[in-house]
Amino acid sequence: MPHEAISVLDMFKIGVGPSSSHTLGPWKAALHCLKNIKQQIGLQHIASASVLLYGSLAKTGKGHGTDIAVILGLCGENPETIDVNSITPTIQKINENSSLKLGGEVDISFTPSKDIQFLYRESLPFHPNGMTFLITTKGGKEIKETYFSIGGGFIVQEGQEEEKKTTLELPFPINTADDLLHWCMKTGMHIYDVVLENESTWRSEIETKEKLLKIWHTMRECMYRGCHAQGELPGGLRVKRRAFDLNKKLTQNKAYNNYNEWQQVIQQGGSSFQYILDWVSCFALAVNEENASFGRVVTAPTNGAAGVIPAVLQYYIVFCNGNTEEQIIRFILTASEIGSIFKKGATISAAMGGCQAEIGVSSAMAAAALTECLGGTQKQALMAAEISMEHHLGLTCDPIGGLVQIPCIERNTMGAIKAITASQLALQGTPDFAKVSLDNVVKTMWETALDMSTKYKETADGGLAINIPLNLSEC
Repeated sequence: MPHEAISVLDMFKIGVGPSSSHTLGPWKAALHCLKNIKQQIGLQHIASASVLLYGSLAKTGKGHGTDIAVILGLCGENPETIDVNSITPTIQKINENSSLKLGGEVDISFTPSKDIQFLYRESLPFHPNGMTFLITTKGGKEIKETYFSIGGGFIVQEGQEEEKKTTLELPFPINTADDLLHWCMKTGMHIYDVVLENESTWRSEIETKEKLLKIWHTMRECMYRGCHAQGELPGGLRVKRRAFDLNKKLTQNKAYNNYNEWQQVIQQGGSSFQYILDWVSCFALAVNEENASFGRVVTAPTNGAAGVIPAVLQYYIVFCNGNTEEQIIRFILTASEIGSIFKKGATISAAMGGCQAEIGVSSAMAAAALTECLGGTQKQALMAAEISMEHHLGLTCDPIGGLVQIPCIERNTMGAIKAITASQLALQGTPDFAKVSLDNVVKTMWETALDMSTKYKETADGGLAINIPLNLSEC
């Protein structure tokens, strides 16, 4: 049976906030276009470039920094390695000079207000997140490339949709939760073992583990930064950062100088329900406040939902004795497979499925990972993922001002807590008696997405986005 091979490093990508579909995806599309142009004719022959943004990318592109992303992509900047502190001055310079250095090599005329068009009333049929790059050569030839950002930083070029269906043969091909359970039952392996074995198709086990630890280190650095950054979030809503004050209150002004010392201080504070609940919320708030500030984050599986998995993993590390590299690696491996099942059977794009496709999926991923790492069976892990998503079904995406701030940041705290609750329910439950399977929920989520009104799919045309009496003139 044909299957889509998705690596754990596809599900977890290091990049820049605030959105995987509206920032990272367009950024990668610009880089892909740049690569094509360079291979076909060479950048030195390019006279001008412009970008058309359609559908959801147009309607919430300003709030998500889509214009900034495509500019940086055209400049050849790498979202994984760029100095995030250089972003604002780079964009200011381009605006002032009305020019950019294409691929970091060739100066071309470029005025963002003119050369990036937000087509609010137009949408392309394949996906709401469509964009077209119009390139003109010095000889007058016009080149047009259209891309779609399909969620989680994944992109598809028009006319090449089938490329996402890789022909790569994995030891354990998986499209559904039933497929995954089949391999686990047949081999006796844990979910994370099955995933690690599949990863050997791409790279060695040592390299995979090194890269997964890099993923975690990026997550924890983001979390630590977010807990120690003050002020307001950019964008005009004047949303005040909350993780700083909550962290300060919970640590009671105790001294520490780095992440490890901070973790020790947290552990010394006790293990009451309220204390743990506050910390899980703090962890999630910190990540998504960084995300909203164009900070470096990890798609998990998206940027808008980037705080759920780090918060639950940090909970596991600090309060459940999960602080070993092997335990952390297992957590990430299990989480990734659940995310890939949702991507294959439904969507991880809020523009396609609403927030159930982002916070819901991330919560299901975290629930399964936590369950297996706490000693649960493979069936219990899948049960936890099902429980978590079941209680996110129908969740809409209605960002105020098109910004990944309200209600997005708080929703990460809710997703994290639901993941922990779902895990506990599964660990105390008997999966054989469950009435709903994970595959049932994936199917239901997709059907719900298809039925959901477009105004609730990351367009800022409905819900909280139009019912909150705030002055959004600056957004």
